[in-house]
Amino acid sequence: MVFARLKLNEYSNKVLNVIKAKFDLKDKSEALNKFAELYGDEVVEKEASDEYIKKIIEIDERHMKKYGHKNMSLKELDKLCEVVWCLILIYQMS
Repeated sequence: MVFARLKLNEYSNKVLNVIKAKFDLKDKSEALNKFAELYGDEVVEKEASDEYIKKIIEIDERHMKKYGHKNMSLKELDKLCEVVWCLILIYQMS
């Protein structure tokens, strides 16, 4: 935990007071932490947990075991993109 002494302008103070009231928090410190939790990922990405990284590695290993290092030809890519664009157009029409 980091301790910090802050100087807030009136608007920031109002925002923290609203968050404090809205989420029934004890103090502005909790409100500031809640604000960071809600909006921080717009500025800084959260670190991935070890479990999440292991899960992604397992998915990658299963995929590589099943498909290997198969390269897609330009013709296959064009065909795939054509299908995707058709699906997008159908979705937009509905």
